[in-house]
Amino acid sequence: MSSNRDYYEILGIQRNASDDEIKAAFRKLARQYHPDVSKEEHAEEKFKEINEAYGVLSDSDKRARYDRFGKEGLGGMGGFQHDYSADFGDLFEEILGGFGFSSGRQSRNAKRPRRGRDLQLQVTLTFEESVFGVEKEIEFQREETCSRCAGSGAEPGTPPVKCSACNGQGEVRQVRQTFLGQMVQTATCPTCNGRGEIISAPCKTCRGAGLERKNVKKKVQIPAGVDVGTQIRLTNEGGPGVFGGPNGSLFIVLDVKPHQFFKRRENDILLNLDINVAQAVLGAEVKVPTIDGDEKLKIPAGTQPGKIFHIKGKGVPHVRSKHQRGDQMVMVNIAIPSKLTKEQRELFEKLAESLGTSVKPQEKGFLDWLNDAFGG
Repeated sequence: MSSNRDYYEILGIQRNASDDEIKAAFRKLARQYHPDVSKEEHAEEKFKEINEAYGVLSDSDKRARYDRFGKEGLGGMGGFQHDYSADFGDLFEEILGGFGFSSGRQSRNAKRPRRGRDLQLQVTLTFEESVFGVEKEIEFQREETCSRCAGSGAEPGTPPVKCSACNGQGEVRQVRQTFLGQMVQTATCPTCNGRGEIISAPCKTCRGAGLERKNVKKKVQIPAGVDVGTQIRLTNEGGPGVFGGPNGSLFIVLDVKPHQFFKRRENDILLNLDINVAQAVLGAEVKVPTIDGDEKLKIPAGTQPGKIFHIKGKGVPHVRSKHQRGDQMVMVNIAIPSKLTKEQRELFEKLAESLGTSVKPQEKGFLDWLNDAFGG
């Protein structure tokens, strides 16, 4: 088949298209119209037309002659006269690979070594454990090589035999002859399920799987400074590899219980502290709880509600530098008593009389104040 349409029009590209653009256009159309996968009418004729265009435009010499003289300048050089199974083998391998086809020049190995699957385990820490680090004993289940059959899947004394259906390869091949040349479809052998061996007497422990599920206990060092969502990877502690491949990994995902008083913001620890009116007005020295124990904090006279004090180095250690820690940020709240003794009431009445009754509106609202306090 030789089309009268312009080759650039067939591939849907501009005349100044690059080699990569030409190849990309061909891939897209080949996937759409390949007769082995397309159900569209006249797919085979369209696919031949696409091949003809690509055979010319992908060759720099042919493309130059075509651009200058048109199809008449190609003479006997038309791309459609080539053996496409030879010229485009690698490209068709890529295009049709997702549909289970290959060119037949190389076959995937069903028994190639494969890495074991990864496992995931959630571990919950206290707030203090997340700050200072801790050694935790974890327990989880994973598959391991069967202790009875050593992974063969066969009862001891009854070795497996090579599968006659796939000759021990673990896959079967079906050869198809198409207008593009020989195409090979490969699939996992249904007789041996890809193992290449037949087990006549399955192991009583693993029932022929070669693996048994076991409980595993391990001690894991959790570093200081971890937070909710931190992942710790334990290499080779996941599922066993297949056909000699490496084991998978175990990923420990951390959660942290909320603390009664402390909250965390990155590497800083936040604490709300209530003081009474007299302490705020006159000033005081108070004890403040920190993650390391009580610390003395000086409250200056005239301290306003929402004032934030920084206690250096009493925050959370940096995960990658245990010598660096954040700060503890103490936000002061003024506790207003709901009940007063007779003597306290008399004192407040005298204070109220001396302060007067005038009020002063604030320029900022409560949310503005909160954003300023915590950098939001």
